[in-house]
Amino acid sequence: MKKYGIEKTEDEWKKELSSDEYRVLRQKGTERPFTGEYNLHFDNGDYHCKACNAKLFESEHKFESGCGWPSFDQAVEGAIEYIRDTSHGMIRTETVCANCGSHLGHVFNDGPRETTGQRYCINSISIDFEPGTEK
Repeated sequence: MKKYGIEKTEDEWKKELSSDEYRVLRQKGTERPFTGEYNLHFDNGDYHCKACNAKLFESEHKFESGCGWPSFDQAVEGAIEYIRDTSHGMIRTETVCANCGSHLGHVFNDGPRETTGQRYCINSISIDFEPGTEK
């Protein structure tokens, strides 16, 4: 089993996270599309892992994809671990926090072509937003 910078028992995670947060972050669940707090959120700032507060995404890389979940075309370098996911009869790339191993969502190659071409499809419940200063 891979070691992360933040290591906790599942009982410790259950005490720190709400039941919905635990289901998504630790059990690889998902929230319903178009219901998450950050789906249509475009304020200036940074998005952090809900479980360990590691910085994952910057607002300048967020875009409206129409998929129903917050979408980013790029992650903070080194903040994400990529895992092959063959669940549900599909081949996808799961994204997890590189600091604590918590499930964030998936990354696809159908993002904006004028930038990276990637679409990080992230559960709102997996992230927290920290407002930044206007640029």
